[in-house]
Amino acid sequence: QVQLVESGGGSVQTGGSLRLSCAVSGNTESLATMGWFRLAPGKDREGVASIDNDGSPVRADSVRARFTISKDNAKNTLYLQMNSLKPEDTGMYFCAADVNPLLGAWLLLNPGHWDYVGQGTQVTVSS
Repeated sequence: QVQLVESGGGSVQTGGSLRLSCAVSGNTESLATMGWFRLAPGKDREGVASIDNDGSPVRADSVRARFTISKDNAKNTLYLQMNSLKPEDTGMYFCAADVNPLLGAWLLLNPGHWDYVGQGTQVTVSS
């Protein structure tokens, strides 16, 4: 089993920054792809960014110029650096992981298919 615990969410004004962290524990060796998706009221899950085990990142068009996904394998931690935040970025952000490799791009478009998902951390951006 794998446990994912997010942190770093909060409330910021437009243009602000936040860095989300996801601490991974359990059978971490089984994981190949990791990522983030978000859920806003009245909207479907939206893939934000993912990263394959070879370190290749994929980001949604809406965040590509503003968000950066990275991971620290030594700390078993996944990060999402979010800059130039906009009100439309508001939502619950979930860390996710999958045992299948090279699925980052597909899982970005199909965020309901991750093997493991954390409890989420709320991000609120005010105008």
